[in-house]
Amino acid sequence: MIAIIGAGRVGIAAAIYISMMELDNIVLIDVIKGRPQGEALDLAHALSILGKNVSITGSNDYRDMSGSDLVLITAGFPRGPGMTREELVAKNAEVVAEIARNVVEYAPNAVTIITTNPLDSMVYLLYRVTRFPRSRVIGFSGVLDAGRMKYYISRKLSLSPASIEAIVIGQHGEKMLPLPRLSTVMGKPLTELLRREDIEEITRETIQAGAKIIELRGYSSSYGPGAGLALMSEAIKRDQNRVFLASVCLDGEYGYRDVCVNLPAVLGRGGVKKIIELPLTSEEKLLLDDSVKAIRSNIDLIPRKFFE
Repeated sequence: MIAIIGAGRVGIAAAIYISMMELDNIVLIDVIKGRPQGEALDLAHALSILGKNVSITGSNDYRDMSGSDLVLITAGFPRGPGMTREELVAKNAEVVAEIARNVVEYAPNAVTIITTNPLDSMVYLLYRVTRFPRSRVIGFSGVLDAGRMKYYISRKLSLSPASIEAIVIGQHGEKMLPLPRLSTVMGKPLTELLRREDIEEITRETIQAGAKIIELRGYSSSYGPGAGLALMSEAIKRDQNRVFLASVCLDGEYGYRDVCVNLPAVLGRGGVKKIIELPLTSEEKLLLDDSVKAIRSNIDLIPRKFFE
């Protein structure tokens, strides 16, 4: 069973995509009375219409995640207009810590994927509170950032996004690091396909994409995160050994320890099977250092009581 904690826009989008793929039965959990039950009932009706053989239920009780081998954590306060991810630290740390304790109690063997912002610091908090092996604590970020970069590249080249491999590492936020040199079309680097000005525009649009969506519709993205969560869930449930960009907790990779950073990782049954180290130039490594420094600054804002 897959448990989705948080029946807001991202949680529901993930539930829709996952149920369409018929990966497993789903339980939606939310603290708001009636919301997960109503969302589950509406989606169950849709699944019946489409002939999908998936059970979906809603609950306000964490105990109902018992037996789940995959827990998607989408709960938390959203990032509003003009608000940085960093400003969310104190508000969302309380939410994530409570969820983490319940996951430990009711789904102690589950792989966890979290979307709560500021993402990388919340992954670290989840890792520290659950004390799960780092292979079972994953942050959703890079799939979205890279997907956005692929979209902007595809518009410049008039190519399908399916033909493009985009790589974005580092912080999920203003200090993210798109890597045009390692982003390719059939092995050809983006730096050989586009002018410097076009690459700079793509990089800028990728970094600002989340803020642009908030500016336009008044709240943060949901369809993109839902789609990415579904693909990551599929890789884990079906043991695909597929490489994704995800926020993973490091123990020496790239020279970092005790921090969670968006990097390429192999996902399959049990979560993260391997972290792939990219051949970065000295300039790219310095930029990644700066990105990791921003993540550590966010971690430092988390109240120490959560680590006791």
